[in-house]
Amino acid sequence: MKKLRILQQLTNAGVVAVLRADSAEEVAAMARHAIKGGIKAIEITMTVPGALRAIEVLASEYSSAVSPEDDRFAIIGVGTVLDPETARAAILAGAEYVVAPALNPATITLCNRYAVPIMPGTMTIHEIQSALELGVDIVKLFPGNLYSPSVIPSIKGPLPQANIMPTGGVSLDNLADWIKAGAVAVGIGSDLTKDAVKSGDFSLIEKKSAAYIEAYRAAKAAI
Repeated sequence: MKKLRILQQLTNAGVVAVLRADSAEEVAAMARHAIKGGIKAIEITMTVPGALRAIEVLASEYSSAVSPEDDRFAIIGVGTVLDPETARAAILAGAEYVVAPALNPATITLCNRYAVPIMPGTMTIHEIQSALELGVDIVKLFPGNLYSPSVIPSIKGPLPQANIMPTGGVSLDNLADWIKAGAVAVGIGSDLTKDAVKSGDFSLIEKKSAAYIEAYRAAKAAI
């Protein structure tokens, strides 16, 4: 099933690039550099003007159906999804997974209807349990910078079946701690792109992506 394949590919990728920009063209350029640097899971946020256009373009250039060794391999998703209408529009544009900042049952129901992975933002045990009961496979711990990695074992005490992806506040300095604590993947936001945006040199995204992938692989190997 495609949904199971996408979930497996996301966990294999380990690092999700959460991309925000001022235009569809800019965010698409960011995505290309991130993919070239080794981050194969791309989240285009709906805060980007023309986000759906960027998703369409990237979905035409990259595919999750080819071999991970193929230069065209990438998993294109959508983020900052607040409602089911936006989720469906993004899915029709080519998004293969959906990420939300909060737990919205109607959005989860929509994604389940189309067998598309949905990762809602959660902050509490109650929200995580609710997400699991709604059929969510991976929950986003957001904002991750409000917690330390030690929160994951604490959550997995009562909810060992929860797959947790911290987003917000994850950096090269603490990525290994999150993975060691049990994160199934991590979301990387502004730290990936801020230097490139400031300097106008998007090749820095490629270099930073490579550094994140190297750190992720080292962390996994050390477990």
